[in-house]
Amino acid sequence: MKVNKLRMLASQKGFTLIELMIVIAIIGILAAVAIPNFIAYRDKSYCSAAESDANGIAGSLADYFAIPTHTTITGSAITIAAAGGLTNGITFPKLSGTNTATVGGGVSAISITVKDGTGRCPTTYQAANKEWSGSGTFNKKMK
Repeated sequence: MKVNKLRMLASQKGFTLIELMIVIAIIGILAAVAIPNFIAYRDKSYCSAAESDANGIAGSLADYFAIPTHTTITGSAITIAAAGGLTNGITFPKLSGTNTATVGGGVSAISITVKDGTGRCPTTYQAANKEWSGSGTFNKKMK
């Protein structure tokens, strides 16, 4: 009878409670380290989106001024909606998310300002880059 009981216990397989608790603790530690980093990377992507929007607008302006008859921008400042499109004869790209942009200045010095519509671009990232202002706007100058 004891031999049958020993064989039955030896054939049972599975994890002990301590092994499961150790695995859960390891997963918890990894999550505690990884999740804040993922959030920081995601927030930095909002900054990159605004910078990319400004570069897209700069490309549109360069394309517009490549035509010899286009020598000025009509109006004092152009406001670009998130949908982009044709404004003052210039075709602007669609902006990321809820970003908005303004183009001002003259042909010799054009200023492009893109406002991060989400407000999630980290202030530490903005402080490290001279082209960002504290109010969540990215300023690009073209000469």
